[in-house]
Amino acid sequence: MGFPAIPNEHALAVLLLTGLALFLFTRERIPLETSSLAVLVLLVIGFELFPFERDGVHLEAHEFFHGFGHEALVAVCALMIAGQALVRTGALEPVARRLGRFWKWSPAAALLLTLLVGAVLSAFVNNTPIVVLMLPMLIGAAARSGTGTAGILLPMGFATLVGGMATTIGTSTNLLVVSVAADMGMERFDMFDFAMPAIIAGGLAIVYLWLVAPRLVPDRRPPLADTSNRVFEAELVLDEDNALVGKSASVLFRKAGEDFQVERILRGSSLVISPLPDVRLQAGDRLLVADTAERLREFAALLDADLVSGAGEETLSTGDAKLAEVVVTAGSPLHGRRIRDLRFKQRFGLDLLALHRSGQTAGVRTPGIDDRRLQASDVLLVQGEAERLRQIKRGGELLVLDSTADLPHTRKAPLALLIMIGVVALAAAGVMPIAYSAVLGVLALIVTRCLAWNDVTHALSAQVVLIIVASLALGSALMRTGGADYLAQVFLFLSQGLSPPWVLCLLMLLMAILTNIVSNNAAAVIGTPIAIGIAMELGLPLEPFVLAVLFGANLSFVTPMAYKTNLLVMNAGGYTFGDFVKVGTPLAVLLWLSLSAVLAFAYDLGA
Repeated sequence: MGFPAIPNEHALAVLLLTGLALFLFTRERIPLETSSLAVLVLLVIGFELFPFERDGVHLEAHEFFHGFGHEALVAVCALMIAGQALVRTGALEPVARRLGRFWKWSPAAALLLTLLVGAVLSAFVNNTPIVVLMLPMLIGAAARSGTGTAGILLPMGFATLVGGMATTIGTSTNLLVVSVAADMGMERFDMFDFAMPAIIAGGLAIVYLWLVAPRLVPDRRPPLADTSNRVFEAELVLDEDNALVGKSASVLFRKAGEDFQVERILRGSSLVISPLPDVRLQAGDRLLVADTAERLREFAALLDADLVSGAGEETLSTGDAKLAEVVVTAGSPLHGRRIRDLRFKQRFGLDLLALHRSGQTAGVRTPGIDDRRLQASDVLLVQGEAERLRQIKRGGELLVLDSTADLPHTRKAPLALLIMIGVVALAAAGVMPIAYSAVLGVLALIVTRCLAWNDVTHALSAQVVLIIVASLALGSALMRTGGADYLAQVFLFLSQGLSPPWVLCLLMLLMAILTNIVSNNAAAVIGTPIAIGIAMELGLPLEPFVLAVLFGANLSFVTPMAYKTNLLVMNAGGYTFGDFVKVGTPLAVLLWLSLSAVLAFAYDLGA
């Protein structure tokens, strides 16, 4: 078999655009939705200016917009909304509370049960609300039982990804692969058609996450578990009656002790003074300091000064004030908003003290922080009255994490859970496709007031919508122009001489590598037509090769950027990039080898 001939000009252009798209999807500085929209526009404009015809059939440019109405996208969006309802109503609260009680008796058994529950739930519900639910419960349970969170949070997050592989609705990746394969003429997978391979390999993965993974992670101090040791910026304000007014800063330092460090002195609206020992203090001077909340309170008492946050609000000196962490999720009203536009104090009754993003901490007076747009997985350090924090947690609008996190619960919770069960049951029984039952479920959630329209808009993600539409357009262009067939032939040329099981194994490995570098949805949609082309060239069943793409695109364990819940877990547990590589790589290899073996055996691909 010689190297495949160069394809037609349109196929070659689409292949180059696909390479550009995969490159753009890896650029952190370019929003994923921007890259996706750019790829979609290039496809539409390109085929409008340079029409393509194959076998007498024209490829119209407007066909690339069909992804906005694609059944897979409708199902993904509807299930995202339904998942938001479970979070808002606290429908899964009883599960979390019962799990929390187990940690008192046996942390090891409780961890296994947590992994199993997380995996099972994620087979039917998007794993983001599952992780959002589990994080505060696990942090609180670990704090009460004296167990470290390092060996708990990361395995839990990975377990939800493992469980999502078991059904057609477990992840958006599954829905896309199943729908694209059906569009190409393959018989559609039913909900549990590939559950057995996923359960077999997933069982091995759960054992690994239970017994091995916790021992691979060094002891990490999660930033969300104990905010009492958090260092953040605040101001000590000297009023007119303060005894230090008129005295030198050296007196201030002697009174407060050698541990007291002043970064600078703010005077008036614009004057900044270095804290030299001979500087004379004046009424109204604001001493900018950075320390833990407890030590700041001590300094305020020693100096008889008013302690305020960087926003200028008296907060830390209040006796019942409490520190907490607020995590920005994709469905949060904070997502995509500039800090200056939030009006945090007026809207939520909380003082914003610091922003944490990918291990970096920025105080509220960091230059340019007001113009930052909040992203999913950002963590905000806030402070407010304990009762106000409890009301916000019960409302479910914000994800508040601390050692005593109260999970939201409303009277609508049982109804929301019942509707979600009905959505899954209708699809599992074959009564109607999941896209239809999910949309019906969303209508039921709105009519019964389990969700308001405001919650619906918060649940939807422009990033998810655009990456799916762009990926579907790219996949369609690859199929229609012959680009997918060319890639399949190149793959077979490079793997010639290998038996079918090894070809399947290498295909899954390629998808696993791709999904940890670029979007898993893009990898799945682009990989599906290639897999079908490979199977047809070999004269083998299509199903195992399509499933190799599906499973491979779900192996998002090796990097924190591979999946959005990885970033949530990374921030919540204080993990590093290396922790994901250390724990996720063996897990990905274990699943890759076991799933490849199970698929080869189940479909009798031979030696």
